[in-house]
Order: sequence, then C-alpha cells, then structure tokens
Amino acid sequence: MPLSHSLEKNGREPAYIRICNSLKDRIAEGVYVSGDRLPSESELCRLHKVSPMTIRRSIRILLDQGIVTTVQGSGTFVRAPHLNQVTFSLKEFFDIFKDEKRTQVKLMDVCITKADDMVSARLQIEPGQRVILLQRLILRDGDPVIYHREFLVYDPARPVIEADLEITTLYGLFEGRGQAFLKRGEMTVEAMVLDPELAGHLNTQPLLPAFRLEHLFYDFDDHPVSWGRFICRGDVLRFKATVGFGISGQKENHP
Repeated sequence: MPLSHSLEKNGREPAYIRICNSLKDRIAEGVYVSGDRLPSESELCRLHKVSPMTIRRSIRILLDQGIVTTVQGSGTFVRAPHLNQVTFSLKEFFDIFKDEKRTQVKLMDVCITKADDMVSARLQIEPGQRVILLQRLILRDGDPVIYHREFLVYDPARPVIEADLEITTLYGLFEGRGQAFLKRGEMTVEAMVLDPELAGHLNTQPLLPAFRLEHLFYDFDDHPVSWGRFICRGDVLRFKATVGFGISGQKENHP
C-alpha cells in the first residue's frame, strides 16, 4: 500500500500526526526494519507535500518514543527494540489495595519482639534490639490472597497507631500519600512455592506457586524503618511486562 494512501484515511488529523502514524505502520509491517534508513526529510516533504517543519515534528515523536534514531549527516534509522530491557508493572498488586469495597485487612498479630540476624541486617540495627512485628492477611471478597509480615524499628516516641494497621494506609503508602515519616522504598519480586504454614494462611494447598514481594522503607534520614514481605498467591497476581517500544496497534493522538 502506498504511503500516501494510508494518510488519506485520516484526513482530519494534523499532517504531522498522520505522517508519524503512517511511518509507524510501515515499520510494524516490516517495510522498514531495524537498521533501515527512513526517507530523507526532503523526500518526505515532496511525497506528502508538507513543510520541513511538519516532517520534523513527525520524526521528533518517533525519536521521543525510541522507535528511531538519528545519525548526523546520515539520516534517520529504525532502532532495534531493546528486548533485554523489560519493565514489569505492579498495577494488579496495587489495584488489590485500591479497591476498598472488595478488599479487607485482617490483623493476625502485632507484638514487640527481638530482631534476629536477618531482621537486624535489613533494618541496620543490633541483633536483639526490639522491633514491632505485624502480620496481616489481605482478603479479596473474603478470600485470603496476600499474607503480609512486616518488622518496624521500635521507637517509643512513635507508637504504633490504629492507622498503621489498616489497608488504607498500605495503599496510601504505595500512592505516595500518608506515612509522612517515610522518604523512599525498595521492592524486589521473587517466585516461590508455598510452604504448609503459608498455604494455611492463604487457605490453599502447599507447593502452589506464589510471589514474594520484599519491601524496605526508609525515613528522611535514609535509615531503614520497615522491612517485610508480601506473599501473594500465584493464581491471583499476574505481572505484565512491556518489551521493546510497543509500536504495534498504537497510534499517536492529537492532544
């Protein structure tokens, strides 16, 4: 299909948008493959009967989206998608906390205990120092889907209050609101299978797949104050990955 023909289908769109989307179509169809040089600015101007500024705006969108790259004196080339760089989304995990109508928190235990070697290493405190242990179950429509075990540095000046135990505070933490004493956090994800104890908490069978999301939160002095793990049933949580620049089926829209 000629390039100009595809532009005629969306005559109401600005020219630079139509040209950008048409070039993406040609790349997606394999007309231009990784490493190919796109037609020059003058060639595109002549083909579409538009100004150089219009073509530059189209190419700028492709550059911003990482679809092409420019080499001074040589032209614009189609980039290879970087499949070794994968971004995973935790949206489904956060959505569980967001829906307060369907999600409930069940506090299993809260107590003051002594830090073992692992807890002391994570929180950068002395072994045996007092910490607060919180254990929660997160239920979705009454069904346990996440077990949460968390250790907090014990601070007599900041006692645990009721808000610390609620699901709204957990979601507020992920959304960047609430928990004003926290500055930043780190989270890692690992695949695992459920041992009998965890399977019992989650009302399912041992050895079923699950995800372990380990978190470490810091205060504004960059001191660790909270370390814990979310154990998520594998039949509930999915991770969505984005690879490459994802041009297929995506069109640039005029704002």
